[in-house]
Amino acid sequence: MKLTIEYSNNPISNQKLDAIILFIFEDSGLKGSGLNSLPTSLKKNLNTSLKLKVFTGKKDYCQQLFSGHANIPQILAVGVGKKSEMNSETLRRAAGKAGIMLTSLKAKKIGFAVTSHLQNTSETDVGQVIIEGLALGSYKFNQYKESHNEKSKLESIKIQCCDPENITSKIALKIGKIRADGTNLARNLGNTPANDLKPKDLAFAAKNIAKQHKIDCTILEEKQMKKLGMEMLLGVSRGSREPAKLILMEYFHQKAKQTVALVGKGVTFDSGGISLKPGKNMDEMKFDMCGAAAVLGAMKIIGQLNPQINVIGVIAATENLPGGDAQRPGDIVTAYNGKRVEILNTDAEGRLILGDALSYVVKEFKPNAVIDLATLTGACITALGHYASGAITNNDALMGQVRKASKLSGDRVWQLPSYPEYGESIKGKYGDLQNIGVGDSGTIIGGMFLEHFVDKTPWVHLDIAGTAWNVKHIGYQPNSGATGVGVKLLADLIQNWEPIK
Repeated sequence: MKLTIEYSNNPISNQKLDAIILFIFEDSGLKGSGLNSLPTSLKKNLNTSLKLKVFTGKKDYCQQLFSGHANIPQILAVGVGKKSEMNSETLRRAAGKAGIMLTSLKAKKIGFAVTSHLQNTSETDVGQVIIEGLALGSYKFNQYKESHNEKSKLESIKIQCCDPENITSKIALKIGKIRADGTNLARNLGNTPANDLKPKDLAFAAKNIAKQHKIDCTILEEKQMKKLGMEMLLGVSRGSREPAKLILMEYFHQKAKQTVALVGKGVTFDSGGISLKPGKNMDEMKFDMCGAAAVLGAMKIIGQLNPQINVIGVIAATENLPGGDAQRPGDIVTAYNGKRVEILNTDAEGRLILGDALSYVVKEFKPNAVIDLATLTGACITALGHYASGAITNNDALMGQVRKASKLSGDRVWQLPSYPEYGESIKGKYGDLQNIGVGDSGTIIGGMFLEHFVDKTPWVHLDIAGTAWNVKHIGYQPNSGATGVGVKLLADLIQNWEPIK
């Protein structure tokens, strides 16, 4: 469904809308939510609902009402919880709940009211946050469903920001839509089945984004990777008929003083290779490219917002299949940076392809910082569940910036320790390293493997295995399918970049 965004600072009483969305604090009434000046005919039924405590403004609750107002016949009351607990993410989730209900309103033009009460409790522009939530909440992946069942549904809805107090702006609304569109792009890529999304398709998507937003894009083919000595990446690709791609996207700003590299894992389907995964839930391994999707979504946003920093987007794209020429447990390969790596388990492939991508970008572009995102380990789900991504770092200052971006974006991260003792378990018996450790701490060990490929460059690794798909109970997230995690975090990190010394 397409959302068209409009802005008006005229009084709400002068608006003609099919419905209006009102955000209401818990047990604060309309006055405490900054909505007391609404026309009496518009708020009569809502006041009754609040008085009878049918609706209280409790977080995650919505109520659809008919009003007595001729020009605005419907109300969607959305609870945002207690004012003392309100922040940008709470409002984003509330707007997401409203976004889910947009089609049920059967309205072509829907407004939402912005008040100073909302802005005073939000760290980010309130209009931007609400548009983000609405656009993310209304997302549906219907490309593979029969179209005749969808004919009765609206194809587009106009969303009008009603802002008589001049709290927000057209620019803020546009930014919110840009951020949501980038996230929804990542969701679409993640949800696309592996028969229709191969490494070449990720490369095609990158080229399209680059063309639209004046970003340079280069695709390294397997012949070039072989000359460069990327045996880890090529080793993973050997079992597939689909050639691997190393995708490089370069955004440059003439006033930039620093360069940040964003590196994404793009395994478009992961069977585990020779170390074959169990059949149950293997269909979900199409989501093993969600790190790559996050980088693509972020680059789409960066290309439109034009931050004053250079950004290199890197995606290592391949399939991991058990073909006749597939890599075997026991093989030893040479990485781009010269390290010899023993393959003990072919299902620990993400760190192999990322290792070559990381060492390449560090050597060729000499970035001031590197962030990588990967659905790397099932152990991260065991450790953190589905509501925070795991983080490993070699630089506290960079981790601080990632943590700040995490808070602003709602893409939560939790730093895990990286004591040197953990690294002992990946020391090689016959080579320099082995691609899995012995015993527990799989998420930490996976991250520490990657640290061998960033030299001394400030770096943060984000393991998004638990947060990339099927995350429930978050207002703007679908209960199934790709979440687009990491897109907003990367956008906030780049937009608010503080130079690394």
